[in-house]
Formats: sequence, C-alpha cells, structure tokens
Amino acid sequence: MNEALSAHSITVRLGGRDVLADFSLRLTPGEVTCVVGPNGAGKSTLLACLAGLRRPDRGEARLGEAPVLALSARRRAQRIGFLPQTPEVAWPLEVETLVSLGRLPYPGGLGEAGRAAVSRAMAMTDVTALSHRAADTLSGGERGRVLIARALAGEPEWLLADEPLTGLDPGHQLDACALFGRLARGEGRGVVVTLHDLGLALRMADRVLVLANGALLADGPPAEALSAQVIAQAYGVEARVLAGAHGPLLELVGRRGD
Repeated sequence: MNEALSAHSITVRLGGRDVLADFSLRLTPGEVTCVVGPNGAGKSTLLACLAGLRRPDRGEARLGEAPVLALSARRRAQRIGFLPQTPEVAWPLEVETLVSLGRLPYPGGLGEAGRAAVSRAMAMTDVTALSHRAADTLSGGERGRVLIARALAGEPEWLLADEPLTGLDPGHQLDACALFGRLARGEGRGVVVTLHDLGLALRMADRVLVLANGALLADGPPAEALSAQVIAQAYGVEARVLAGAHGPLLELVGRRGD
C-alpha cells in the first residue's frame, strides 16, 4: 500500500528570507493535490523538499515514517517521480529512448517489464506516435508530454510535477488532468501538481493548497480553498466561481480595489 508523504516543520531560507517557514502538511495517496500561489510563494521549493532534492534548513520530509533523505537515491527515485518546472532536453535522443530513462532507478537493464512500463507511459501521454522523433525537435507541448511519460515510466508511488501543463494546448491540458485523476483515484498513487491556472486547479484537484509568503494560506477541497476571499488575499485580485456544464469555472474580475 502506498504511504503518505509529509512535511514536518520545514524551513528553507533563500536570499535572506524564509521561502518556507515552519511548514507542515500531510499528503494522502489516492488524491490529486494542486499547489497554487503567487510567484515566489514557495511552491517549487516545497516540491523539491518533498522529493528529497533539497535539504531544508530545518525540518524534514517523510515518506511514511521514513525521512525522505534517509532513503537511498535509487530507492527514492523508484518511489517518488519528480518533474521539474524547466526541464531541458539537450541531446537528440529518440523519444522512446528518452522515456526509457525513467527506468534508470531499476537495476538490471530495461527488461521486459521495463519495456512494458515505457510503452504504457507513452500511451497514457499520447506520445507513442513520436517514438522515433528526436526529442530536441519537439514542440514545447510535445516535450512536456514526453517528460511526463518519462516520469511515469518509473511507475512511482508519488508523482510530483512542477507546472506540468505549461505549453500544452487546451486539449492536452484536459488529457493530462484526466490522466492525473486516473493515477490517483484509479491506481491509488499520490499526485502533487503546482499550477498557476486556478481554473484548472478547480477542475482537476481533490485538494488545493494555497501558499503565500512561505506559509499555507488555505488547504481543502477546491471550492473552499479557492474561495473569492482566499484568492483576493493571495493574489490581490477579485474572482467569482461560476457553475459550468462540466464543473466549476473561475472568472477573474480585476485587481482588488480597481
């Protein structure tokens, strides 16, 4: 059974300020959690700490009861898949080869099980037709889907994705939202996604975390965490939640006080 991922009194100081300040939370597998907040709120830093890629100045992240940083790098990579905000593809690797790199945490080469996992990941992200394309010739949206596939090829218990929908066209954004939902609700994995698009967070998430000034401003179901009051406090804008045919919609009215 997949274990919870949690932060315990994490503090991270960058540039003389606390990007995260005594930050604690517990994330549950089987849910899509969206982390939102203004620029500099600490979203990317939180994901890096949870993935074991940044050591906090104080506190720790845990997977179950084990400190994430106490796990070997290989074991950590098997259990937690991480997709950074600005991934680079610097070599003309074929797409299938690039996705296969998601199997590196597993010893013994790719093998039959690994090849099957790569094929599944590519099908899930609609990149099978790109298998023999050079990765450095892809569009931004194609590259984004390929890199999601690479993270999924490792079959992690947790997927932590920093702005994974950036550059995707609207159709593939909705496909990715549906995919994250299947991974969480259908397969029992944990999915944590940072977003700037509050409308997509409202549509996709089981739980929304709103960060501001290194602290947790709101935490709950999307319609509660993304209330007009919270959005005004976090972003300084006025917003309305509207009823849409396929779920709630968010309308940004303007700057608060305009």
